Amino acid sequence: MTEVVLDAVNKVYPDGFHAVRDVSLRIPDGELFVLLGPSGCGKSTLLRMVAGLEEITAGDLYLGGRFANHLAPRERDLAMVFQNGALYPHRDVRRNIAFPLEISGDDSAAAHERIVELSRALGIEETLHRLPSTLSGGQRQRVAMGRALIREPGIFLMDEPLSNLDAGLRTELRMEISALVRSLGVTTLYVTHDQTEALTLADRVAIMRQGVLQDVGTPQQVYDDPATMFVAAFLSAPPINLVRASVWADQGEGIVLGLGNNRLVLPWTDPRSSALVSRHGTYVTAGIRADALRPAADGLLAGRVRALEFHGSEWLAYAEAGLPHVDAEAPYENNEAPSPAGGRAANGHGDGGMLRRILRTAGLVADEAPAERISHGGTHRRSDVVFRLGSRSGVSAGDTVRLAVDTDRVLLFGDDGRRLDPVRR
Repeated sequence: MTEVVLDAVNKVYPDGFHAVRDVSLRIPDGELFVLLGPSGCGKSTLLRMVAGLEEITAGDLYLGGRFANHLAPRERDLAMVFQNGALYPHRDVRRNIAFPLEISGDDSAAAHERIVELSRALGIEETLHRLPSTLSGGQRQRVAMGRALIREPGIFLMDEPLSNLDAGLRTELRMEISALVRSLGVTTLYVTHDQTEALTLADRVAIMRQGVLQDVGTPQQVYDDPATMFVAAFLSAPPINLVRASVWADQGEGIVLGLGNNRLVLPWTDPRSSALVSRHGTYVTAGIRADALRPAADGLLAGRVRALEFHGSEWLAYAEAGLPHVDAEAPYENNEAPSPAGGRAANGHGDGGMLRRILRTAGLVADEAPAERISHGGTHRRSDVVFRLGSRSGVSAGDTVRLAVDTDRVLLFGDDGRRLDPVRR
């Protein structure tokens, strides 16, 4: 059994840069686990610490139940595939794949039969006699995978292995990687910045930002039920609509969310309502995905269609609806990336709202409507609402449309970027 456990792992470089902050993960034996995030978020650094190529500054690493902080890479029973494949140019495909066996002294007939079987599974059996310079990018990555897997490691590490390939090859290899590692049952850590790769490959995925773990779950969990605003925005194509909403607690109706000139009501029976009671008189951010909106004659939102985009199987429409938008990076402008658990971020966002509520309760200030605020950043963006259309259905640029909102799918975030309603895992 090769389980990977990281317990409060940190990486601080000599210049003081804190690349990874208190990351704790448990990756069971045989799981295909994806580390996802933008460039510079710390995902490759974390992978390199597991591989033993980077020293762990603080925290503990266990591989198969064995404390591994100080183990040399060759003692960790793992293999790694890099972005460029890193093949030996003077060796043909067979000898590239066989290199780990040569190092270990295994020159048996059974070992050479494994090379043939693995090359067949990877679709490169016909290239065994060729040099890397004569191969396509996809073939070279298959050879690199074969070389890593030939000695049957307990852990398979992959660092952006498909980023240098064109879209067609990425799709093809993505399916092959998924099928191969699952058939082998090897514990796999896969690093990527590509959301599609992560969601299609992973048994579970972890999303990172600025060295901080933002969320962990199955692909459907982190997409449907993200723990932070960053995760909701990062896992969204087209971009999620992030809208500033005022909050009012109405004894008869429930929680009333003010979206521009529109009202969205969450009844008291909605579990989100109890989480918003303490936010009465303040603002939150409502996240509404494009597929949670649909044209309807009695729709809640009204807007003028500014543009239509054809995407093959669907159209995307951009409507000016007069809603105050929020930039997805707003809670992180001070470069402190909050984790999905724990208290309010150190920057103190939202403390003013809490103070006003306390003063109102004590009768020291009047209960008044929340004042209009300038939305966080993103002033270069139009305040469009993005929604999907299965077909144009008679909708044209310049038309006025009404949009119904799938209320059950509205996500609610505080000023610190964390979900206000409970994350359901």
